[in-house]
Amino acid sequence: MLETRDLTIRFGGHVAVDHVSCRFVPGTLTAIVGPNGAGKTTYFNLISGQLPASEGTVTLDGQDITTLPAAQRTHRGLGRAFQLTQLFPNLTVHENVRLAIQAREAGRGQGALDMWRVWLDRKDWIAEATRILEQVRLADKAQAHASALPHGDQRKLEVALLMALDPKVYMFDEPTAGMSVDEVPVVLDLIRALKARRDIVILLVEHKMDVVRELSDRIIVLHNGQLVADGEPAAVIASPVVQQAYLGGAAPEVGPTAVPDGTSPRPLPAERGGS
Repeated sequence: MLETRDLTIRFGGHVAVDHVSCRFVPGTLTAIVGPNGAGKTTYFNLISGQLPASEGTVTLDGQDITTLPAAQRTHRGLGRAFQLTQLFPNLTVHENVRLAIQAREAGRGQGALDMWRVWLDRKDWIAEATRILEQVRLADKAQAHASALPHGDQRKLEVALLMALDPKVYMFDEPTAGMSVDEVPVVLDLIRALKARRDIVILLVEHKMDVVRELSDRIIVLHNGQLVADGEPAAVIASPVVQQAYLGGAAPEVGPTAVPDGTSPRPLPAERGGS
């Protein structure tokens, strides 16, 4: 289980994420939505360790990881895909995945992370990398350099790296951003396949509401850095607070919002500028 409690970050006088408390359990895909500048990616950065929290805690399986750097959080089981691809551009597609597998095993104490290691000694890692590339439909480009891939294939490769890490928590930050209509289904199929597993947490930041409706088991809404709605997709999307904060509809009054723990809905906060 992943949990944030009162997670907060300030940049000078601006509060970009404001005391956000959420629990995320295995077997659930949670979509994190909100208008531009709502704090979604900043919240992701706090969870994954790219930014230090000003207040609050992040725990994974009951262990406080708030002060751990991003690399150590990855070894603990947090896997993150970014809006912009994070690859080794001068390595081949297969080498990228193999290196992610080796990093995973090094974190588990199964071998040192040495990118010059003789790979023929670890044929099981080579075979696993090949299987993953087949799943993401990149097997035919295994020997191409990552830098030579079109944008859509780079996004697929980034998903392959996440799969190679085999994390407890998969974090996707706009996984279909910049992809063509023909490329999107491949990534969505991969997320669907991951969702079929019941032992992992999946977090998804996505602006495309048709994707959110189809994939999510739960939606949380951030607005001005605050959590303003949390619940089942149909109820959250239909709620006045979301119509006002995210979909642009009129909402003179904030009505009841689906909240799993039964707490009272939060009123829509006053505008302060996003992050």
